[in-house]
Amino acid sequence: MRLEYFQMVDRILALDPAARHVRADCVVPEESPVFEGHFPGHPLLPGVLMIETIAQTGGWLVLAMLRFARMPFLAQVREAKLRTFVSPGQRLEADATLVHDGSGYAVVNGRIAAAGKLVAEAEIRYRVVPFPNETLRAQMLETARRVAVPEAFLA
Repeated sequence: MRLEYFQMVDRILALDPAARHVRADCVVPEESPVFEGHFPGHPLLPGVLMIETIAQTGGWLVLAMLRFARMPFLAQVREAKLRTFVSPGQRLEADATLVHDGSGYAVVNGRIAAAGKLVAEAEIRYRVVPFPNETLRAQMLETARRVAVPEAFLA
């Protein structure tokens, strides 16, 4: 993860369009400026960044299923639950399942686990719109390749 750049997903581990599901690997860095203030002497990953991790994981699923034709933007977080603390250096596994896509919106149910233990979960709603410009689309495709979104979804 690169927290200060809001790059939360390190690698897509599995993407199954039939199951409408994605699983991602996210490793919390040992050090980050975020931890200097949250909390001094007791660094913890902010809850809002756990929710962002879920949102980005689901966002990769929506992007892939749409073959990068439209862009999902976070619109709503529902039923968010932060169940335990996350510390620097922890490996997180995030997953999301698409439960709705249509009418300009997409909805996923997502969760994060650490060492098999549920850490956080939320329902995420996205507004899905055409890319505002080709620069953003090109950057998203480049990032998709970096995080190992399968090439078949990048058309």
